[in-house]
This record gives sequence, C-alpha cells and structure tokens, in this order.
Amino acid sequence: MTNTLQTKASDLDAIAETGPVIAEGVDQEPVENNRRLFTGPRMIAVAILATLYAGFHMAALNGISISAWTGIDLPLLPQFPLETWNFRIVHIAGALVLGFVLYASYTWKEDAEAPKDTALLSKAGYALFIPAALALWSALSFGRLIDSGTLPEMGGLVSWAAFPGTEIYETEIWNFGVPLLVATFGAIILGWFERKPRDSFATSDLVLALCAIVVAAYLVPIFSTAARNSVGTPFVPIGVAFAATAGTAMIMELTRRVAGLALVIITGVFLVYTFTAHLLPGILAVRNPYTWQRFFGHLYSDAGILGPTTAVSSTYIILFIIFAAFLQASKVGDYFVNFAFAAAGRARGGPAKVAIFASGLMGMINGTSAGNVVATGSLTIPLMKKVGYHKKTAGAVEAAASTGGQIMPPIMGAGAFIMAEITGIPYQDIASAAIIPAILYFVSVYFMVDLEAAKLGMRGMREDELPKLALLLKQVYLFLPILILIYALFQGYSVIRAGTLATLSAAVISWMPVLMVRFFPQSLPAASVAGMGPREILKAFELAGIMAIQIIAVCACAGVIVGVISLTGVGARFSSLLLDLAGVSQVLALFFAMCIAILLGMGMPTTAAYAVAASVVAPGLVELGIPQLTAHFFVFYFAVVSAITPPVALASYAAAGISGANAMETSVTSFKIGIAAFIVPFMFFYNSALLMDGTTLEILRAGATAIFGVFLLSSGVQGWFMGARNPWFLRAILIAAALFMIEGGLLTDLIGLGGAVGVYVIQKLFHPKADAQIDVKGLD
Repeated sequence: MTNTLQTKASDLDAIAETGPVIAEGVDQEPVENNRRLFTGPRMIAVAILATLYAGFHMAALNGISISAWTGIDLPLLPQFPLETWNFRIVHIAGALVLGFVLYASYTWKEDAEAPKDTALLSKAGYALFIPAALALWSALSFGRLIDSGTLPEMGGLVSWAAFPGTEIYETEIWNFGVPLLVATFGAIILGWFERKPRDSFATSDLVLALCAIVVAAYLVPIFSTAARNSVGTPFVPIGVAFAATAGTAMIMELTRRVAGLALVIITGVFLVYTFTAHLLPGILAVRNPYTWQRFFGHLYSDAGILGPTTAVSSTYIILFIIFAAFLQASKVGDYFVNFAFAAAGRARGGPAKVAIFASGLMGMINGTSAGNVVATGSLTIPLMKKVGYHKKTAGAVEAAASTGGQIMPPIMGAGAFIMAEITGIPYQDIASAAIIPAILYFVSVYFMVDLEAAKLGMRGMREDELPKLALLLKQVYLFLPILILIYALFQGYSVIRAGTLATLSAAVISWMPVLMVRFFPQSLPAASVAGMGPREILKAFELAGIMAIQIIAVCACAGVIVGVISLTGVGARFSSLLLDLAGVSQVLALFFAMCIAILLGMGMPTTAAYAVAASVVAPGLVELGIPQLTAHFFVFYFAVVSAITPPVALASYAAAGISGANAMETSVTSFKIGIAAFIVPFMFFYNSALLMDGTTLEILRAGATAIFGVFLLSSGVQGWFMGARNPWFLRAILIAAALFMIEGGLLTDLIGLGGAVGVYVIQKLFHPKADAQIDVKGLD
C-alpha cells in the first residue's frame, strides 16, 4: 500500500508543477499489501459475496423480508427481523468468510519476488476439509433434531440436554467440537506457511471460511433452545465452548491480518489473565479459577463477543459504511478535497491548512484515522513538502488533522456508536455534544500549523495551482446527503432510518450533474458528470462489504476483552482504585484515567480502545460523580488522540509511509502538533457547557474562552505570539495562562487573559530575543 501511495504522491508533485491541483481517486479504497486481487470468475464470486453481505444488512436493518415479499417460504431466504443474537452471529460469520477469502496471512511486496507457490502444502491442506465437513454435518444434524419436535420443552423452549454421559454430549465432543478445533487451528497454522499467487484462493483460508460457517450453523439453533439460559454458568453445553473457542481463534487471526498484532497481543494478555487471575495479587485477583468450558461458554454471548461492540458494528457502523461507500461511488471525497484546496490553499502554509479542512470534511464520512490519512494525505503531504514543510512535519500535520475525523459529527468514529449503546444516551445527543470538542480539536491543530508557517515565513499556493472555487460552488449540492443525515437525526428519526435516507439521497443526488449538464450545458465540465445506475449501486454495496471487514473484526476482538472484564469483574476493581485516587485528588484520578485510555489505544484502533476503556475506566469516573456523558467523552477523546501518541501511533505511521519520513519522528511531531488537544477533555470536565450542557450564553462563553486558551497553548508550544518569536520565559507564561483558561471560571479566565496581555506588553516594550535569558544575580 505504501508503494502505491508514494507513486500517487510523486504524480501529484508533477501535477502541481504544471497546473491546478485537482483531487482524483480520493474515493478509491486503498489496497492493502495482504489483500488478494482476484480476476475472472473468482473476482465475480467475491464481488457477489460482498454485495450480498452488505445488502443483507441493509435489508435486515430496515425490516425487509424477502420471504414476505415473495410469499415463498424457503430456508435460505431471510425473514426479518432476525433474533438479535442470531443476527450478530451471522454478522460475524459473514465477515470472517469474506475476510479470510480476501486477506492473506502474509503480504505481497511490489518490489520483491512473488512468494513461491507451496502447491504440495496446499494439497495436504485439503485433508482439513474432512474434520470441517464432519463438524458442519453434526451442526446441521443438531439443527434438524431441534426442529423435529421430539425434544422435551422447558418454559416454552426446547431443552438441549448435553450433559456428561448423554449421547448428545459425546456427539458434541467427538463429532463436532474436536473436528472443528482440528480444522480451525490446523488451517490457521497452515496459513502461516502456505503461499499462493495473489489472484488465487488459499486452501487454509477456504477451510477457515468453512469453519466460520460451522460456528454459526451450530450456535444459531443451540441458542434458540433453553441452553441459552446456561450461558456464563458451568452448565453451558460443551459444544458452545468448542464453537466459541474456534470462533475466538478465527476472530483474532482475522484481526491480525486486517489490523495488525497490537490488538491481538492485548487480547491474548486478557485471555491469559482469565485463567491465571486466581494466582495474582491485589485488584487483579479473583477468588476461584475459571474452567475453559465456563469461560468460553460465557464469551460468545451478549456479555462478550455478541455484546455492545458487535451490536454496534452490526447496525450503525455497517449502515454508515454503506453510506460512505455510496458517497465514494458518487465521488464526494474528490469534491471535499478539491473544495478544501479552493477554500484554504491560499493561506500561508496552504497545503497544511487544506489537510485540516479536508480531513474535517472527510471525517464526516470516514470514521478511521489511518483511512483518513490515506484518503487525503496522498494529496496534501507532497504539497506540504513542496511549500517548505519538513517531511516529518508534513506527515505529522496530516496525521493530527485526520485523527480529528473520529470526533467530527455527524458520522463520528465507531466508538461514538458504542458510547450510545453502552450509555443509552441517544446518538443525536452525543453528536451534538461533540460539536465544540471537534471544533476545539481542529482549531488547536490549525493554530499549531499556522504558527509554524508564520515562524518559517511560508507562502500559500498560487491561484493557478488551485481548483476554481466558483466551479466548485456550482456542485455544492454534493453536501446534501450529509445535510439530509443531520436534518433527519435532529428531527427525531432513528439512526437507522436517518442513515438509510441519507444513503438513498446519495444515489439520487449523484444524478444532479447529469441534469445540470442537460439543462445548463455550460455549468459543469463533462468529466464531472456521473450518475449511480444499477451497476454503480451494486459496486457501492460490494465496496461496503469489503470496507466493513476490518471494523467488524476489531469490534469482535474488542468484545473478547469486554467478555473477560465482565466475567472477572476487573473493571469494577479499577473503578474502586479511581475512587481511592480521587480521595487524594480528582485531577490525579482524571490523569490516571487519561493514561489508561491512551495506553489502551496505543496500537489499538479507537473502537477497541474506547470499548475497553469504557468498561474499565468510565464506570469509575461516573462513580466519582462525573456526569455519564462527560465521563465517556473524556475516555473516548483520549482513545481517539492515542492514534498520534508515541510510541505506537497508527495514524502517524500511515502518514510516515506517504511522506517517507521516519515513523517515530513523525509520531513525536504529530504529538507535538496535537498537544493542545490533550487539554480539551479537562476543559469539558471543568466546564460542561463545552458539551452543550448549559444556556446559550454559557455555551458561547465557554467555547470562546476555550478557543482562546487553545490559542495561548499553541503559541506557547510553538514560541510564536502576535507576530514575534518568544523566549522561554514568555512561552512558559503563555502556557500557564492557557492552563488557567481550562477551568472556565470568571477569575481564572481573567488571570489567563491578564497573562496573555502581559506577554504582549513585554513583547512591544522590550522586544526580547528568542534566545534571551533572565540573569540571576546576588546568589553569591
């Protein structure tokens, strides 16, 4: 992927030399180095699978029943609404099938030799289909037995007597569980060594896809029986533990392939903790050890993998991924970036301002930091380097700007949907509360970038290098899908209905250029004319199915950690620790909560980081008396900025791949650029008006003083204030003044304002040099 992006970057340098910067290809989904590139019948088969997967969710979420429409009752036609657990099980299984087919366990490098085809190993792998097929046959047999009406009922539910000594128990072990684990772990290990051409299926991946189907084929009928009530107890059917073990292993393997090792390692630590907690001291200890059967029987339930993280990924997240795919198909991303260039490119350090503006716009439709970096950074980073930014600074600016996309309403990062699920606070309220924090984040990055440009005397981009704003304003209707989404949300529509309406509007609005050219031939260039027909709509669903794989895998993997926390109660013990710290100092407790959220976020996607932190840290903050929304937003904000916090900063690493800079230097620089954003959560802790909790006057005053405080902090960090460089002691005064602005009280605001005025007066009267020192005399 890095090589592809660097090629695009060099192309853009050439474009900038010869004419205006016109963004093209922003909407194209980047191709990862381990993603297979199929051709011919294989490509068609995978495209159909991805389209059906995304279409299934759109139909299910809107209650569309094919069986009800056709009047034909066939087992393969979905009938909605599906039972909640069944829907989530199918949701995960589909992502696993699609993920293993598309993503290999190894990477292809463009400048390296293709890995040798291990044909003999692949043929040996066919043997794994035998235990997988046996497990599938057994799962289907269990389903037929449950539907046969021959089993006794208990409380209106069919009983599933899989107790030791019964025939069902033995069958679950030897005909289902053991074959399933042999096939699953055998295929995972085989995948580490098997090598196939990039346009071919790997035997191990096909076995894993089949095993994912087996897990769903077993759990769906079993959870329809009274056995579901035994989940989390020692009496859970042993087949559930087998299925959960295989499912967890596949989720972790797919997460490794699509999101890297960090989350997998952290999940592994939590799994080891589960079985060793009874040996540990202090708050980590549990009284009695957990058996393998009880733990994994608990894990694949709504207290774990099927809990809040998957509840959100199977509803809100995939719906908005479909919405984003429709916007990409209608080229809205290209328009956003071109609009940002036209609006902000003339300012000093122009491409850096464009990066902030474009990232904010793209953040409305793209809820991942690294994805935002890739989408906009391939354009902005080379241009930042061209106008004088160091390559590490160029990458850092884009990383810091793109990270803010996850707190930019209306489509915030997936963590915001999880917040709504966990807290019960309507998503509309969360999106409203995010407005000022999002503005503060982007304002803080803007100030850092602007002051850097002022120090270095940078210019903006020339008029002939930029797209024509007048032409872009004629296409402003491309913002309509997002405006429709916002309007529907705040008119009381459900998130599902609002997202569906916005998705449909994206398809309709894509035809606006066609109509404009037809009736006003001079209004738009012919190249910009495109409408979404059936082919493009199906392509959008296909793109959505593929885009969803990573976030679904990450959410399911985070669900494993949540399951461990819920079973062991370690979250409650951390809450009591926070309460103890608060007895010493509430600020100390908040600082500890911040460190935990950032540490969890190092290397983990924001979604997983927030899900875990919300289980461990947020309950303790609520017990301190902090309002629920403030507590969860505090944790969420730091989970977001962990993407630019060294040593493991995912957004910074993605930007470094484009800029060609050292990844660690880029992450340190992005941390510096985003440093002002780290005080924002403390601001809305001290002043809830920043989360829209207060009168209009209180909210406006809080927003204004917070922006001024962020400006002072940025000036202090950059050493540039009101047109002049500052010595260290004036910078210290500016930073102290900024910190006084945090609390939001009248006295502290006046002190902060007084400090800023004092620095300005000293600058004007004494003109201290940037390297000036304060002489200390008389100590001898």
